[in-house]
Amino acid sequence: MLDEALASGAPTVIVVLSGRPYALGRWADRADAVVQAFSPGGRPAAYLAPPLGRHGGPSNIDPTALYPFGHGLSYTTFAWDDPQCEAPEFGTDGEVALKFTVRNTGERPGTEVVQLYLHDPVGTVARPEDRLVGYARVPLDPGASAEVHATFPADLAAYTGADGRRVVEPGALELRVAASSEHVHHTVPLTLTGPVREVGHDRRMRCELRVK
Repeated sequence: MLDEALASGAPTVIVVLSGRPYALGRWADRADAVVQAFSPGGRPAAYLAPPLGRHGGPSNIDPTALYPFGHGLSYTTFAWDDPQCEAPEFGTDGEVALKFTVRNTGERPGTEVVQLYLHDPVGTVARPEDRLVGYARVPLDPGASAEVHATFPADLAAYTGADGRRVVEPGALELRVAASSEHVHHTVPLTLTGPVREVGHDRRMRCELRVK
């Protein structure tokens, strides 16, 4: 049925409703768009996977998705300046602010989706390789630029340990400023200091992004 639809010449959008990623193979580049609509409760296996769940030595099967999480296309191009971070070292009960500039370097108006991913290199339990913690749409005319301000609270680094407690631990973190989970423009190393802090339901669960 899909072959017949694509061969008709009519604009065709493929909507994949599934509980796991499908290999779209020969169809992916022939459609006008592909939308992945996962079943309720399902999630992509390639996103939020721990390091050993990615392509590498532990398995001879490559689980890499055809398009990474957060992938999108545009009719123009963008440039991202290096982020500026106020104080990359902060307490397990604190927050950090950073800012960077996004420029439309093409000849058409466009909207870039700025995404922030958290990478936690060391934990008492296995952590995802990266996790989306914030995003913002940045509409820009040709030649225009905008400054993006982000406030990252330490609460977003919390996770549930082997003892069942959700805690924020001191140590190294990394914020990845990206256009998708794989298209990373810049990395911002951070360091959490102070004691291990247990958090509850009142923890801060958003990384605020403001576009100026």
